[in-house]
Amino acid sequence: MGAELLVPDGTDPAVVRDAFPRVPDALQERLEHYGTLREVEPGEVLYQAGHPLPGLYVVETGAVEILGYNSDATEETVVLRYGPHHFVGELALLTGQKSFTTARVAEAGRLRLLDMDEFRRLMGEEAKLSDFLLRTLVARREVLRTGVVARTIEIVGDPRSRSSLALRTYAARQRIPHLWIDSDSDEGCARLAAAGIGVDELPVVFSPKGMFRRTNPGELAQKLGLTYRGGSGRVVDLAVVGAGPAGMAAAVYGASEGLSTIVLDSVNVGGQAAASSRIENYLGFPSGISGEKLLEKSALQAEKFGAEIFTPCTVARLDTESGSLQLELDDGTSIEPRAVIVATGARYRALPLDRWDEFKDSSIYYAATEMEARSCASKPLVVVGGANSAGQAALFLAGRGSRVTIVVRHDLGKDMSAYLADRLHAEPGITVLTHSEVTALHGTDALTAVTVTDASGAASEIDCGGLFCFIGASPSSSWLDGIALDEKGFVLTDAELASRDVLDDTWTGLGRDPLPFETSVPGVFAVGDVRRGSMKRVAAAVGEGASAVHSVHRALGRMA
Repeated sequence: MGAELLVPDGTDPAVVRDAFPRVPDALQERLEHYGTLREVEPGEVLYQAGHPLPGLYVVETGAVEILGYNSDATEETVVLRYGPHHFVGELALLTGQKSFTTARVAEAGRLRLLDMDEFRRLMGEEAKLSDFLLRTLVARREVLRTGVVARTIEIVGDPRSRSSLALRTYAARQRIPHLWIDSDSDEGCARLAAAGIGVDELPVVFSPKGMFRRTNPGELAQKLGLTYRGGSGRVVDLAVVGAGPAGMAAAVYGASEGLSTIVLDSVNVGGQAAASSRIENYLGFPSGISGEKLLEKSALQAEKFGAEIFTPCTVARLDTESGSLQLELDDGTSIEPRAVIVATGARYRALPLDRWDEFKDSSIYYAATEMEARSCASKPLVVVGGANSAGQAALFLAGRGSRVTIVVRHDLGKDMSAYLADRLHAEPGITVLTHSEVTALHGTDALTAVTVTDASGAASEIDCGGLFCFIGASPSSSWLDGIALDEKGFVLTDAELASRDVLDDTWTGLGRDPLPFETSVPGVFAVGDVRRGSMKRVAAAVGEGASAVHSVHRALGRMA
């Protein structure tokens, strides 16, 4: 008996082949070295939607059925049936999320259960088997995300609302299976009316664990099991604070080299790089890749090696004075890692304009991805900034059918790669205004126009349905008590520390100089945009994150 996918006629057969394959005989033999056998009876629930997964099940005899969630359904819906030589599980085995479906025994038989420790051991020891499982789990997640098999959670929100967009962005970047419903669509209006929900209660989430009004990313993360879970006796070798390119590279290399690794980010996986619609000069991607996709793959890679990623999870303070490193989260939780890599990057800067706060939730954006493009479809748009991220955003938005004006304070090629500047000048849908600034915002509930003033003082009003701001950022270092910073707040590391004579007597006792990327506090390292002297490029950030792990190993060897 194979996996039987109960979906409408016309479903792509590749869905069944990629997401629900039979375990090859050679790999089945390897699986038998792991886990324990147990007899099961019809009706036994193996795991439930909205609850943690106990591990990976392999069907040896009998059958298991998967029940999908649908808030409109009055009865349970069986969407899938597994037979012998199929495994039962979701990508949540890697991500730590709670299950999005329910698994129930359909026919009595024998199952092999690999609990989470056994599953992790398998993923580390069996290269071919782990690759097979990873490909399949990723394919299953994509099937869940499309809604072909079954709905999972449903988010009803206003596409013009910043809070709704933030929740939708979080769900997308965390690869959370969900169905987005516009609140002003026919389905959205019907859902809100049936539930008795007003527009002031958006965004609302419908899930197997209930309905939640005015939901923010932090609350959704808590419901799905994505917040930090400590425990007595838990050892954390490496805590990476920040989930941009530098932080994710550190997580991949730390976890793959045997360090117990966690990643904490106050917003989401991706950092500023996730706002880049297309990165064309990153090694290995000649046709380019979006920052969002690159970081999504990086997160999956880190989780494959055992790293745990928690977002949104804000680190309020780093205590370096108690004799051991201690991270204090904003909810009061404390974590004592053996080493810390600071990769918090920088925060987006806003233009100092009247009415900025009025429009920031409806018409001002700091990223240009598919979601923002859909929100601004066919509207005239203004992009502010002269670096690569601004140029990439302008080209991406113009390619989605919008008329784009890019406003730059200086010459276009000053901070932008030459190939990108040439493309902007050649693109007919883009107008380039150099030596100019946006000086005023216009509109009622949403932005409709901006005033642009050039170096001579001449001002003109330009239609604008959305303003994309890429004017740089300030280092996110205010939470670093006791760490040496430069006058702009960037973290000083290794050679910079010696040249500024900021090292205290602690280093004399250690008998060594700071290692590459190490800060003024032993065992604390800084990489990426938060570090003084960083290159501010994705490839450079990845290199720093990976290299810092080598220094962590050296420091832990001396500090053990």
